[in-house]
Amino acid sequence: MNLIALSLKGLRRDLRASDVRALFVALALAVAATTMIGFFLDRLDRGLTRQAGQLLGGDLVLEQGQAFDDELRQTLRQAGLELSDQVDLVSMVSQADAFQPAGLKVVDDHYPLYGQVRVDRGNGIEGLAHGPPPGSAWIAPRLAQLLDAGIGDTVQVGSLSLTVAGLIEREPDQQGGFSGLAPRIMLNLQDLGATGLVRPGSRIEYEILAAGPPAAIDGLESRLDALRDAGVEIRDVRVDRPSLGRSLDRAQKYLSLAGLAAVLLAGVAVAMATRRYVDRHLDTAALLRCFGASQRQLGQLFAWQLAWLGLVAAAVGALLGLAGQAALLALLTRFLPLELPPPGGMPWLMGVLTALAVLVGFAGPTLLRLKRVSALKVLRRELDPIPASGWVVVAVASLVFGALLWLYSGDPLLSVGILLGGLVALVVLWGLGQLMLTLLLAVLARLPQRSQQGRAWQLGGRQLARRRTASLGQLLAFSVTFAAMAIIALVRGDLLTTWQAQLPADTPNYFAINIQPQERDGVESLIDSAADTTSGLYPMVRGRLTAIDGEPPQQQVPEAHRTDGALRRDLNLTWRATLPEGNRITEGAWFGSDGAADAGSAMASDGSVPISVEEELAGRLGLSLGDELTFTIGSDSVTGRITSLRHLDWESFQPNFFIIFPPGALDGFGHSYITSFHLPDAGDEMLGEMVRQYPGVSVLNVEALLEQVRGILGQVTRAIEFVLGFVLLAGISVLYAALTASRPARAHEGALLRVFGAGNRTLARMQWAEFALLGFASGLLGAALAEASALGIYGWLGLAPRMHWLMWGVMPLLGAAIVGGIGYLLSRSSRRQAPMASLRLLGET
Repeated sequence: MNLIALSLKGLRRDLRASDVRALFVALALAVAATTMIGFFLDRLDRGLTRQAGQLLGGDLVLEQGQAFDDELRQTLRQAGLELSDQVDLVSMVSQADAFQPAGLKVVDDHYPLYGQVRVDRGNGIEGLAHGPPPGSAWIAPRLAQLLDAGIGDTVQVGSLSLTVAGLIEREPDQQGGFSGLAPRIMLNLQDLGATGLVRPGSRIEYEILAAGPPAAIDGLESRLDALRDAGVEIRDVRVDRPSLGRSLDRAQKYLSLAGLAAVLLAGVAVAMATRRYVDRHLDTAALLRCFGASQRQLGQLFAWQLAWLGLVAAAVGALLGLAGQAALLALLTRFLPLELPPPGGMPWLMGVLTALAVLVGFAGPTLLRLKRVSALKVLRRELDPIPASGWVVVAVASLVFGALLWLYSGDPLLSVGILLGGLVALVVLWGLGQLMLTLLLAVLARLPQRSQQGRAWQLGGRQLARRRTASLGQLLAFSVTFAAMAIIALVRGDLLTTWQAQLPADTPNYFAINIQPQERDGVESLIDSAADTTSGLYPMVRGRLTAIDGEPPQQQVPEAHRTDGALRRDLNLTWRATLPEGNRITEGAWFGSDGAADAGSAMASDGSVPISVEEELAGRLGLSLGDELTFTIGSDSVTGRITSLRHLDWESFQPNFFIIFPPGALDGFGHSYITSFHLPDAGDEMLGEMVRQYPGVSVLNVEALLEQVRGILGQVTRAIEFVLGFVLLAGISVLYAALTASRPARAHEGALLRVFGAGNRTLARMQWAEFALLGFASGLLGAALAEASALGIYGWLGLAPRMHWLMWGVMPLLGAAIVGGIGYLLSRSSRRQAPMASLRLLGET
């Protein structure tokens, strides 16, 4: 027996069957979703690997809040590294009467070490291996538009006037995500001193970019360790490969989980369609047994048939995935400051593996029935092989899905956690589904039977009760599908817009930083004259956490947080006598609660200075009341003892600080001031006056930044919705497969009712009522599942949880309409055919 040829013939004949079409569509959607995401993430990963040095700016980057000494540069050069100095800060840039906060990128004559800067200097875009010369600046097109400036115009940066010599199209080391929201201006390092922006307490980052062979970097390991201990942040391209921002990192994880959700829903559809497929082929298998086919040959025959179907579906799905990743790339172009390599072959192989794994896991246990069919079934139709236990099917499918989850996520603990959580949720849903069906049928039994509509509802309920196990399986499948639809709506609606909608009308829309002590009174007077609300001025000192209870921080904090950002960069420290607005003490007592107004009067009995620490930082670093923290500020240090932990309202748009000292503790250190305020549209004149009187003060327009954030979130949202569209299609395939699988049984029951006098109208009402009841219960259960899932997502995003009462009202009605409508349409053909034709389906049910 040529099993391969026979399987191909059987597959061609079966393509006309609705269950095979449902199998094909479900597999193609699963492969399309996974390959689309796989192609995109694979290209992104290979692009980052190929251009890691260019994105980072060098093979080694050293960064700190003060200038590096020449001795360090000499050491790095002697090791064989090529160096480039860079300074980053934020300041106001003006042109005529227009002014705008901008990110200043100050580079030397050796920039860039890798790649080229693409600049339009008036003759089209060109690639240059150097930065702007002294006396000139290159600006981003967005900054040029905001300032109404063009090539040849003059812009004011601090106390210095610079000529715009070019428009930046792309920087080789441009970082994506939220860090690059401020429009960029690039100037030469020789011009930095003349701007007057480098002052005590200014927020400035000094960087040394180094390029060279790995052996040269390895030879500096001991010196680099000493620099790390001294508070210098060091990034090695071999370890700290640059990313594209936290927002896109989250999007990557979310897209991967969305793809797996599509695989799960497609697998449910495959399991349901396979049951109908097996029922249709029992007679064929019995005939083949009569002709001498062994159980092994039967298994191989139908396995080959589904394998061919899976390969074709994988090919079609891969083509859809290739087109989909191009669309996904277009939606996220703004995030990608690099050219991606062409798609590779690995995602396609993963797609084929996914299709075959879904077939094995979700169809395999059910397909085994065909091996056990007896030849006597040709004569005795009741001799069907015993179907596999539902829990066996679930167990095998769960193992396969868990393996796929591990394969795609690379995290075994996450995979096991999601799998166990899903199984627990399935058991809970099963119990709730049983209870819901029981209550629904009890309510229907009390309906009056006087009207035809009432009898139709009762008949529909009896149909569900007659096939209780099958109805429960469909209820669970539909509930998961509707929950996915509801979660999409929540992500698009609540999770992305509620945060902005909750902001009051007078939320601060401007921040002013780098305010020097001698400028404090004048700046405060200017702001008070035009602002609706203001937070007041907060002093700010930059300090690095260098000891916890007298020991290096890395030895004291939990191992999982030893690379926490708070240990690798300077923290903003402040002092204040009263608890700031939006702060709440969660442990201990505020050091000013007893009336103490300065460090001397608030000092503990042992002479230590009390400090207040933000609770989340304390949790990450394992800090508690009584711990002593030492901060290095320049060449000096200060030690404080934790006397309180605070909860912060990070959405208040007020200046927030991780560490607060009492007044008098930090007065002797160089410091600047920061404030936030809300300025109405008519307050632009005040900003212009501030720029003229205090050119070193940086004013940040938070509204402009928020618009950019909204734009980026909008792009990520559209990308997520695009991928979750595949989840919806997979969910629809579940509906189609489930209703197709039960169609012969319903057609047979309808034929019996027609034999006993039921008309087409009665059957139509009964079938619509059955499907509508199933959809109503599925929508209600899906709303509960979506609400529970939303609670977890809200907690992850840090939003206040709330009930979605509208969803609870809409979902059951929507479920009744969708399932009732699809079921009504799919059963229309069975109502039109003669009762005898429907009764012949008895052997297939």
